[in-house]
Amino acid sequence: MPVAPQKFFFPTAEEAEAAFYEALELGDLELLMRVWANDEEAVCIHPGGERLVGIQAIRASWQEVLANGALPLRRLRVHTMQNAMSAVHAVVEQLSVNTGQARHIVHCYATNVFHSGPFGWRLVLHHASQAPDHSDVDMLHDIPDILH
Repeated sequence: MPVAPQKFFFPTAEEAEAAFYEALELGDLELLMRVWANDEEAVCIHPGGERLVGIQAIRASWQEVLANGALPLRRLRVHTMQNAMSAVHAVVEQLSVNTGQARHIVHCYATNVFHSGPFGWRLVLHHASQAPDHSDVDMLHDIPDILH
């Protein structure tokens, strides 16, 4: 189902990030790529993967990732730092993986960097890495961050 063009103007970094994760959950490559800045300096690093620079390399990698279908991915514990022109979101990603015999939950730490421009907020960097097995993300995902 086509989405109205105005939906692709992201007035906030939060809306751009929400569209990014929605696209992954839907397996929608086109929506996913509309979140990315059309920039040859954009960077994406998948867990355990190489650094991909440039929108064409990024698109090809996401096309390969989504070839197996949608990613059942959920954001937890979003931590945001923002100024007028850029935003950095450090998140915990929770991915459900079915191995055929069992369902496993895998956590990744991800950093998403957004820049504001004439066409709204766009993603310029996504860097994800698998969280250590001994991490405490399972215990903390329902506890809000506390400001000191």
